[in-house]
Amino acid sequence: MAPFRSSLGFFSVLLPGFLLTIPGSFTPHAAAPADGVPPQKKQVLLGTVAQGMTVAHVQPEQIDDAFSRRVYALYLKRLDAGKKFLLQSDIKQLQRYETGIDNEVKQGKSEFLDLSTKLINQRQREAQTIYRELLAQPFDFTVQETFETDTDKLSYPADEAGRRDLWRRLLKYQTMTRLSELMDEQERQQTKALAAAGAKPSDATMSAPVRTAAQLEVDARKQVLKYYDEYFNDLLQTDEADRLTAFANTIANTFDPHSEYFAPKDKTNFDIAVTGRLEGTGAQMGEKDGQILVTYIVPGSASHRQGELKAGDVVQRVGQGAAEPVAVEGMRLDKVVQMIRGKKGTEVRLTVKKPDGSVKVIPIIRDIVVIEETYAQSAVINEGGKKIGYILLPSFYADFNRNGGRNSAQDVRQELEKLKAQNVQGVVLDLRFNGGGSLYDAAEMAGLFVPGGPMVQVKSRQRAAELVSDPDGSTQYDGPLVVLVNRYSASASEILAGAIQDYQRGVIMGNTTYGKATVQRVFELDDMMNPELAAYKPFGSLKMTIQKYYRVTGSSPQFKGVTPDIMVPDAYSTLADGEQDTDYPLPWDEITPAKFQPWTAAPPVAKLKAASNARVAANPSFRLLTDAVQTMAKRREETRESLSLASYRAQQKEGRALNEKFKTIQQQTAALNVTALTAAPADSVQNGRSQRFIAPLRKDLTLREAVAVLQDEL
Repeated sequence: MAPFRSSLGFFSVLLPGFLLTIPGSFTPHAAAPADGVPPQKKQVLLGTVAQGMTVAHVQPEQIDDAFSRRVYALYLKRLDAGKKFLLQSDIKQLQRYETGIDNEVKQGKSEFLDLSTKLINQRQREAQTIYRELLAQPFDFTVQETFETDTDKLSYPADEAGRRDLWRRLLKYQTMTRLSELMDEQERQQTKALAAAGAKPSDATMSAPVRTAAQLEVDARKQVLKYYDEYFNDLLQTDEADRLTAFANTIANTFDPHSEYFAPKDKTNFDIAVTGRLEGTGAQMGEKDGQILVTYIVPGSASHRQGELKAGDVVQRVGQGAAEPVAVEGMRLDKVVQMIRGKKGTEVRLTVKKPDGSVKVIPIIRDIVVIEETYAQSAVINEGGKKIGYILLPSFYADFNRNGGRNSAQDVRQELEKLKAQNVQGVVLDLRFNGGGSLYDAAEMAGLFVPGGPMVQVKSRQRAAELVSDPDGSTQYDGPLVVLVNRYSASASEILAGAIQDYQRGVIMGNTTYGKATVQRVFELDDMMNPELAAYKPFGSLKMTIQKYYRVTGSSPQFKGVTPDIMVPDAYSTLADGEQDTDYPLPWDEITPAKFQPWTAAPPVAKLKAASNARVAANPSFRLLTDAVQTMAKRREETRESLSLASYRAQQKEGRALNEKFKTIQQQTAALNVTALTAAPADSVQNGRSQRFIAPLRKDLTLREAVAVLQDEL
């Protein structure tokens, strides 16, 4: 094979002398198919992703038959997740590639990808006919039959008849759930009308038409039909580029769940998630009945300043500056959003239809859009004569591109200053649902609470562990501290929680965290390609796991997560998946501990835990919550659903009764006195954000218990 010299800078740094090779059959600048991706681009992209992973991944796998089996299994799982398209005969055709994908990648072939694309496209078009035929006739919900909701327990249909029966049960189940909702809504309307009429309802009230179950079933089927019409409209727009992206991503995912391939549009979404900023118009879009609707205008954004685009406008065409606009009706939402986004300072022209029927062309100069809800916020809780500070951190965001963005560690530092100015006696740092972000921000943030020392250890594949320490050595806040975590707290959240726990600096409360202790770096593939490949750009990006991190004790949160000092029941952690539930997770391990000095005024965790456990056990809301979670966990194991309407409604009634009981007890609990700290009280936009922030906190059971723990410590 002729060598393909690629400027893979980061590979060269990690493994000097690395040289990516591709088959000698590669022909630069070959013409692209009119309706697909050039074979040469597939060849280069898949080869770069696969070989790059073997060279630079923290725990690489060889490109061999075992690799091929992993890719084969994971791609099929994603290609037809519900096993409702492909037949066993299709799987038999694809099975001959089960141990050959490694050879295809090395040789620059894509026969497995091409065949799977051809088969799934054909079967999806056939399924479109099937669901329309089945939804044209009413379902009989008195027949005693079931539907299996766990696709892992299903086999691919043996033939077309088996596939049709699978679709029949699926559609019947979905129609039944909607029918039950319509029946519930009708009952609520009747009850509401009778209550409004008083003790002596009028003839008009009593004669209000009550629709039969058969009539409601027709409406339920129409709703399901509408859903699938929209679903297939999107599905059948999946093109060869989308399939290539999915396959390249699958290759990366077989090394670990957090290594990913990003097509250019997906990299934009990733950047938004880690920075809280995007370049665009600030108009959020939705889809309804094949039309693209403006659903929200971000305050202060380019659209907001321009002033003409409003929520409810229907976007008909999108034009880039003076270029000819493109009609977008019926187009997939993500593709329209990609067209509307763009670099700061560029113009997009939106042709919209207003609610009054008028059509208007609205020019908007794109700008930076700041998504405020992604940033840290603080509040003061006055409870039992004590003042407790509260900080919510949704993610560990950072300005990786250095374009004037915000930094989570600095924002938390500022929120702590605000709380100290309020003379709070303790602080709750809420990392629940925080999926992570910048490792260095997590280390810097841990340093806000301790005077100095290593916060986390980071280890690359062929290097000794490196210590990441507090950068300034000062303590921003030295008072009592509780850190809240749950199953959705991951990565950087686990670094911070682990450091606070290891230094015995505060109390970790909640539930065991997700268990992701790996570090990723994003590499732009375009930067690695020789100029002769310019015609095939853009190639997208590769997010690769290049390091693992360890607590200062030497133990890794990988796979196991961080176990809180005080466990508190919640509605999520029992049912949520963690790292151990993903495909191909990296295993737990440990390294040599680092030298560190624990906090000298460690909280009395054992005493606080005993008091908290007693309170939680005596709290009727927590008892009901525990019962509800156990019921949900049991229901989760019962994956075969009855298609009897009567049985389904009885089950739903039981669930609602338990929920109502929980709500009643929770409402009877005194609300926390929470006040948001805002920089501009007269700012209506800021006040609206503050109200959205504090509203759910007032009845938050876990937060109330965290406040009680701090009161015990005080």
